[in-house]
Amino acid sequence: MYNAAGQINKEQLVRHFAPMVKRIACHLMARLPASVQLDDLVQNGMLGLLDAIGRFEAGAGAQFEVYAAQRVRGAMLDGLRENDWLPRSLRRGCRLIESAIAQLEQEHGRAPTERELADSLGMTLADYQKMLQDARGHQLVYLEDLVADDGDDFLERHRVEDDADPAKLFEGEHVRKALAQAVAGLPEREKLMMALYYEQDLNLREIGEVMGVTESRVCQLHSQAVMRLRVRLHGGAARQPKKAGVGDG
Repeated sequence: MYNAAGQINKEQLVRHFAPMVKRIACHLMARLPASVQLDDLVQNGMLGLLDAIGRFEAGAGAQFEVYAAQRVRGAMLDGLRENDWLPRSLRRGCRLIESAIAQLEQEHGRAPTERELADSLGMTLADYQKMLQDARGHQLVYLEDLVADDGDDFLERHRVEDDADPAKLFEGEHVRKALAQAVAGLPEREKLMMALYYEQDLNLREIGEVMGVTESRVCQLHSQAVMRLRVRLHGGAARQPKKAGVGDG
């Protein structure tokens, strides 16, 4: 990846990692509405790749592919935010669900079931699940999406540097622990779905085959799990419930 002068060959890096950009875009598309175009994600991802090439310093403590993947995904998320692709009515619905989750968790000391959430919102279970389906992609959650006040993302703030601030490193560890605790408190089916998607890199169809449910059902579970995580991380409730809820199926 270096030219004769010992400099990074940017064109060769772009060609080499272009398939990675396409792969990340396809993985992200599985959770987004049909109104989002794959080409737009890829275009934003390529901008993220170029940004990664320009910023990366060899020997900084992170492999380039790992660093570039984070930058590519972050650029795609930034593009989605700028386009404001989620209708306001759906955003309001998602906020209502998150409020119901927070209230029921506080009342019962556990993760509420879908039936309990639907009843709390005065909806049928079918209507509630349709709202979850429509909310696919709402508030995508990644570690690098948890930004600091100055706008730096998680990876950028935690690259290995000689003058790294121990306080910032501690802050990042706190975020990781809070996220791990929030995931551990998810109902078992949602926890399994998140592990298959984020750790095993399976797509929604493959996850459905493993769990014995439809692809749309996996999408519903993902939307609901993300809302639970948002409540605990952003609502000051990043705590372990007394026991995980059951019956979410």
